[in-house]
Amino acid sequence: METGSNPSSSSAIAMSNPGWPTIDGPLGLSEEESVAYARRFFRFGFCLLPWLWALNCFYFWPVLLRSRSFPRLRPYVVGSAAGFMVFTVLLSSWALTFIIGGKHLFGHVWDELVMYNVADKLGLTGWS
Repeated sequence: METGSNPSSSSAIAMSNPGWPTIDGPLGLSEEESVAYARRFFRFGFCLLPWLWALNCFYFWPVLLRSRSFPRLRPYVVGSAAGFMVFTVLLSSWALTFIIGGKHLFGHVWDELVMYNVADKLGLTGWS
């Protein structure tokens, strides 16, 4: 590092230049196109497609990293991140309830809830 360089001026330059809103840099979308795509992914995520929220967070990762860049785009990306986290927590809680609890938690109802014995119930196995 040069003795005459000022570290605070280089960080100020980095903060004044927000870079690119997408992970693919200059090959990606313009800011206007990015806002349209992020808004679309955010809204369609509510139609039981939460993987679009994850895609939105992944594709616009630079927006999540820099809190002051792209103020029009950031609410959609942060909203997608929050929505995906809520979905992940709910899905994990539901799955862990069945994995950990099982028959001990649900009792005799467990046999009606599980799907691995559907063929036996319908007589499709041939060995019953």
